[in-house]
Amino acid sequence: MINFINLERIKRFIAKRRVAFIASIDNEEFPNVKCMLRPRKIEGLKTIYFSTNTSSMRVKQYRENPKACLYFYRKGLIKYQGVMLKGIMEVLENDEIKKELWRFGDKMFYPKGVTDPDYCVLKFTTTSESNKRITSTLI
Repeated sequence: MINFINLERIKRFIAKRRVAFIASIDNEEFPNVKCMLRPRKIEGLKTIYFSTNTSSMRVKQYRENPKACLYFYRKGLIKYQGVMLKGIMEVLENDEIKKELWRFGDKMFYPKGVTDPDYCVLKFTTTSESNKRITSTLI
């Protein structure tokens, strides 16, 4: 069942997820999906931030084609519940946002710290606040 109505419930659902799946488009125009750790920052359903490696394939793909999709899910006893968002992904490398989203333990992934050139932020923005871009199986 698809529910396009309860946006507050969808926001709470996303905030509780430990992982997210992000999709990009490759140079042959096929979707590529990757599991990521939970978002670093969530601003309603409009903007969601992740951290990643600047050298990653995903960053290269988003620079070439910013179209993106996010999927959050929960496995229940009998069924899966999920939320899909469509939008645009930007690659941010400015120090201000990198410092804001830096977390204890990140040095394991980015040994040079917050200024590591291989550390960047992905900023996902839904292309519309309307329910047309949000698909949910939450009941």
